[in-house]
Amino acid sequence: MLTQAQVDEGRAYAARALGDAGIVITPEEASTIEVSDFGLGEIETTGLQLIVYVNTDRVCAKDLVLRPHQTCPEHRHVGVDGTELGKEETFRVRTGTVYLYVDGDPSPSPHAKPTRTEHGAYSVWHEVVLRPGEQHTIYPGTRHWFQAGADGAVVSEFSTRSTDELDVFTDPDIRRITVVRG
Repeated sequence: MLTQAQVDEGRAYAARALGDAGIVITPEEASTIEVSDFGLGEIETTGLQLIVYVNTDRVCAKDLVLRPHQTCPEHRHVGVDGTELGKEETFRVRTGTVYLYVDGDPSPSPHAKPTRTEHGAYSVWHEVVLRPGEQHTIYPGTRHWFQAGADGAVVSEFSTRSTDELDVFTDPDIRRITVVRG
């Protein structure tokens, strides 16, 4: 659960990071930046700031902003009522470094150090390192998670329709929809 002050600060942080990356957003867009702590109350380490530009029945475009060492927890994208595949998404890093983890052979010395590993919250450890200008596509149903490097990161996401509220997280304590108190 976040306070309104934390949401406001997260929006300001994301707007600055986007501007520093040369991405222009309107004041209205800045006021709608989503700030998520995934219900864990540890926004500095587990969380995400994002802005959605378009999300139709066929396509989605958004920018993700991560603070230094902030982690988006392990999840997979599932379909709606079994009538479609889950989301297919391509991440393209604009600034910073992103350590992306997907199914595959575990990397011997992963860079990321997420919290909640003792809870079994992370099960895939095949590391893909992405720097500015590099991209990676994640197919429907693929377990994945990612963490920013020391400077934080801005990542553009291009995907099929986004139904993030249906994402399935490995950590049962995760709540995808942000709750703001007071």
